[in-house]
Amino acid sequence: MNKYTRLLVSVAISSAFSLSAQAGTAAATAPAAAPAAAELPAALRVPPSIKSERQLAGTQLGPIHVTKVAEKLSHPWALAFLPDGSFLVTERTGKLRRITAQGDVSEPIAGVPTVFVGGHGGLLDVALAPDFKQSQTIFLSYAEGTDGEEPVGLTVGTAKLGENSLEDFKVFYRQEPKQAVAPYWEYGGRLLFDNKGHIFISHGDNHANLAPQQLDKLAGKVVRLNLDGTVPKDNPFVGKPGARPEIWSYGHRNAEGIGFHPTTGQIWSTDQGPRGGDELNIVKPGKNYGWPIVSYGVDYTGQQTVETTGPHRKGDGFEAPAYYWAKSPALSSLAFATADNAWKGNLLLGSLADKQLIRIVLEGNKVVHEERLLSFLNQRVRDVKQGPDGNIYVLTDDPSGALYKIEPPKK
Repeated sequence: MNKYTRLLVSVAISSAFSLSAQAGTAAATAPAAAPAAAELPAALRVPPSIKSERQLAGTQLGPIHVTKVAEKLSHPWALAFLPDGSFLVTERTGKLRRITAQGDVSEPIAGVPTVFVGGHGGLLDVALAPDFKQSQTIFLSYAEGTDGEEPVGLTVGTAKLGENSLEDFKVFYRQEPKQAVAPYWEYGGRLLFDNKGHIFISHGDNHANLAPQQLDKLAGKVVRLNLDGTVPKDNPFVGKPGARPEIWSYGHRNAEGIGFHPTTGQIWSTDQGPRGGDELNIVKPGKNYGWPIVSYGVDYTGQQTVETTGPHRKGDGFEAPAYYWAKSPALSSLAFATADNAWKGNLLLGSLADKQLIRIVLEGNKVVHEERLLSFLNQRVRDVKQGPDGNIYVLTDDPSGALYKIEPPKK
C-alpha cells in the first residue's frame, strides 16, 4: 500500500459518520452510503498558514481549496458581504472592521455602540439591510448591559455605513427584561431577513433556564419584527394575554444559526444543547421547541438539568428537532449551499467544540449523511456563509482568528 492509498483509506475512515453512531432524528433514517474520498497527496492536508496561501484538501466529493483571506482578528463573530467585494466583520470584543478582497484589515470602524463584553457577550451579528445599495444601512446585534452592569440582554441597532465610521446609529430593538447575569451565557443574536419586510432575531436563554418557556420573556425565543421596528399583525402571539407579541417561536436554548431553506422557504436553525443534545430545527410560528423541559443533553455537571424531564417523545406537545447530536459539536452558524458545485443543496454548519465545518446531506427534511471538514485547521468555526461568488467563507473564533475562503468540489 503506497502513501497515497494509505491517505485515501485514512480520509475515508475519518470523514464518514453514520447517523446511528453520531446523532439521531425524530424518526429513524437509514444513513446514506458515503461516497469514496478523493485521493490526494498527504502533503496537501497542511492548512494555509499565511494570508493568501491557497491549499488543497480532500473531501468525500472531491478536493477543496482553502485560502486564508485575513488573519489576526480578535474573536471574529460574523461577516457580511459588501457590493464592492469587501467584507464587514464583527469582533466580539466590540470592534467592526472592513476587510478588502485582498485581505487587508481596516482599523476599527468608528461609531459602534458600547457593548457588554463578557462570557458569550459582545458585538455579535452584522447584516446588510435589504435596501443597502440605496440606504447604506446595516444592522448590528450586541450584548448590552444595564448602565454597564448586569443584567445583560440582546440589542439590535441600525446605522449608515460610511468609509471609516457609522453614522446615525439608532437602537432598533432591545430585549426587555434583560436576564443574563454572570457567567453571561447564551445570547443567540443572529439576524435574518425575509423578502416580505420582516427581520427575525434569535435569542439565547441567557442561562435563565425557565425563561424560554415564559411567554412574557424574550430570552430563548425567535422574534419577528417589521423593518420599521413594529410588530407584524400576524405574529402568532399578537393579542394573547401575558405573551409578548414579538415572539415567533419559543423553547430555544441558543440558536446561533438561522436561515431559509432555498427550496421550501422554511426557516432552519441550529440550537446548542448543554452537554449533548445540539439540535437542528425547522422553526415554525407559535411552536415550542421544548428547552429546558425536554432535551437530549444533560447539564455540564453530567447530571440531568433540573428542569428537564428527559428527551423528546412522540406526543409530548413539543416540536421535535429534525436532527440532533448526542455528543455536542457546539453548533454555531449555518448556510445552505446553492451554487453550482458538488455541495449544491447541502447544509453547512459551523462547529465550535469539534472545530469543524459540518456538511449535511438532506432528503426532504431528513438528514441522511454528514461529513466533517476542516479539522486540520484546529479552530472553532463561528460563522459560515456562502459568498456572492458561490464559495464558502468561514470565520474562526480565536484571540487571533481568521477569515477563510473554501472553494467547494466541482460537480
